[in-house]
Amino acid sequence: MSAQTSEPGREQITVVLADDHEIVRDGIRKVLEEEPDVEVVAEASDAEEAARRTLGHKPTVLVLDLSMPGTPSLEVIPMIAEKTPETAIVVLTMQKEPAFARQALQSGARGYVIKHSAAAELVAAIRAVVRGETYINPDLGARMVAEPSPEGAPDELTPREVEVLGLLAQGYMNPEIAERLVLSVRTVETHRANIQRKTGITSRAELIAYAVEHELVER
Repeated sequence: MSAQTSEPGREQITVVLADDHEIVRDGIRKVLEEEPDVEVVAEASDAEEAARRTLGHKPTVLVLDLSMPGTPSLEVIPMIAEKTPETAIVVLTMQKEPAFARQALQSGARGYVIKHSAAAELVAAIRAVVRGETYINPDLGARMVAEPSPEGAPDELTPREVEVLGLLAQGYMNPEIAERLVLSVRTVETHRANIQRKTGITSRAELIAYAVEHELVER
């Protein structure tokens, strides 16, 4: 925890930090706590723990990795946004595709920062959302403006579920999908269960037909 104190007249910004890699959390914590008015009050290594920490501490900001083991982060964002509206959610992720950014912002996130960006960008994002603004990585924001928003995925499938479904339709098994998407097998199983629940389809053959019909996989 930083030994610095906040500047007079500036309110302290409390942060819950969620990332499944401890070394990444340590690095982010050091960057944030170089700011005299920022304090990391709790850490989490998966989305469910992030939700519990956020509900318990009610921080100013939740910095949330998008790809962690267990429950997908995109699924907990709406719940956190609803139950702790005073907490601004900033997604910090490797995902550079506009579809993920749109999904995160539609779910209730107010910031979207790419991990490879300069550390100063995360600080800028946090300060922007604290002011009530929305922050998007500049390069990604330019792509989002240039690329028209695609029609919504069928049956409200998330971008990650579309990815999983496409790979299922190409014949990949759960462990292979997990390896390709850098996910745990359990997370892939969760995505598959969500796909089946949303589409009402249970057999692999029907899932393949569904993916082809909706042009989610190449023929």
